[in-house]
Amino acid sequence: MSNTIISILDKRFKLSIPNETILEKVRALANKINADYEGKNPVMICILNGAFMFAADLVKCLTFQPEILFAKFASYDGMESTGKVKELIGINTDLSGRDVIIVEDIVDTGLTMFNILPKFEALGTKSVRICTFLQKPEKLEVDLKVDYVAMNIPNDFIVGYGLDYNGMGRNYKDIYSVVDN
Repeated sequence: MSNTIISILDKRFKLSIPNETILEKVRALANKINADYEGKNPVMICILNGAFMFAADLVKCLTFQPEILFAKFASYDGMESTGKVKELIGINTDLSGRDVIIVEDIVDTGLTMFNILPKFEALGTKSVRICTFLQKPEKLEVDLKVDYVAMNIPNDFIVGYGLDYNGMGRNYKDIYSVVDN
């Protein structure tokens, strides 16, 4: 692992997950999803903004044809979860009778998924599964079943690969952990 340090706004971050590892984990996760959805065409809902890079890499590895939609919910302010989930961009497609895979960048407290899951189930979906690139198991605050997890990570604040610090840092292909709070 490199000692690469980057600066974003008032924080410094060190390299923690290189892009090669990220892509390896995405391919492995796609293989599991391919096995579960062979011959089907589920709706994949990418949760913006953070999951856009993960979703793009994931769908390139799928062997079935998903319908891809985007939704936006917000629960973060700076480096902390607010505990409240706001719907900023909703779904305006009929999901009744459809298999749905919610694609998220990271599940830490689990509050966002816990709060939006009933919204998708109320739309008459056949099934709803959660797929996340990263999960922080020790930070989970609610009883939430995450069906597909590429990587479990410690409770560090991270940026890169779609994840941000106050809107910055999403463009890095690697993931970096905060050095100083």
